[in-house]
Amino acid sequence: MENKKEERVVLVNEKDQEVGTMPKMEAHEKAVLHRAFSVFIMNAKGETMLQRRAAHKYHSPSLWTNTCCSHQRKGETSIEAGKRRLQEEMGFSAELEELFWFIYKAPFDNGLTEHELDHVLIGSYEGNPEINEDEVSQWKWMFPEDIKQDINNFPENYTVWFKIIFEKFYDHLITNRI
Repeated sequence: MENKKEERVVLVNEKDQEVGTMPKMEAHEKAVLHRAFSVFIMNAKGETMLQRRAAHKYHSPSLWTNTCCSHQRKGETSIEAGKRRLQEEMGFSAELEELFWFIYKAPFDNGLTEHELDHVLIGSYEGNPEINEDEVSQWKWMFPEDIKQDINNFPENYTVWFKIIFEKFYDHLITNRI
């Protein structure tokens, strides 16, 4: 099993050009810009699969967020990383495509900061996930309009990054609907 203390993130500049690596915790302590990805899985009805983070996670425990997200490893494409993490957290695989990327900076209550160049990925799946309970406590399908409304009514139930990413994802869905 991989030693979490040794996990490294890929540092990038604002053009997504690699400039080095750094231990993940150090990058979050220093708020250094690094590469990340966020996966949104949709079903045929147009619903989005959300996960609730496990209660023992070191940040944002028990909060709802997108299907999965994490950091690319050195030499790993965003698609490869998204597929790997989807399998690790949610127990299934799906074809993914990249929608867009953007940069955001979000502080956590514990003093750490996410400063990420986030690649937003989308895929389709019709089944039930087999969640990894070390990572995920619950999951559910929700229509994007209902997610948007729930974030407006209960923002404290969602991760900081999801609120930022979902707005961009929702705008992308609305703009690209036929």
